Amino acid sequence: MPSIQSGSRGRHSRRALADINVVPYIDVMLVLLIIFMVTAPLITPTMVKLPTVGNAPQAPSVLVQVTIQKDDTLEVSLRDPKSKSGNAAPQPATLKELPQTVQQLAAQAGLSVDAMPVLIAADKDVKYDAVMRALNILKQHGVERVGLAVQSHP
Repeated sequence: MPSIQSGSRGRHSRRALADINVVPYIDVMLVLLIIFMVTAPLITPTMVKLPTVGNAPQAPSVLVQVTIQKDDTLEVSLRDPKSKSGNAAPQPATLKELPQTVQQLAAQAGLSVDAMPVLIAADKDVKYDAVMRALNILKQHGVERVGLAVQSHP
């Protein structure tokens, strides 16, 4: 008889388990949550602070303006309200001639290249690469003060 009782006992004790044990999943989720909470402050944000027109400082009165046209041609001019000739007519220049032209205009205004502010003005349809190439050339040749022209909207 012991074999019959063990068989009947086994039949009643073996039922299908329909429950899913979620405790291990909760444990894994909590460990991942702690990892993300610890590492999130350590990640440096890649935020770019773009200037707005309202907060943009007033442009200096004496400066060299480099204008980049849609066809990537450059025009360089000196803006000096104190000079007798006023604002000089824009001079066409290539990217290679740009540092020498800026240096000549700075000498004409009585300033050194590192003290002369340069303003880069570009049409909104000009490629970003053209502006960056002009900015890079100016920085490589000792121009310290370079700004980008903005137009305020009424």
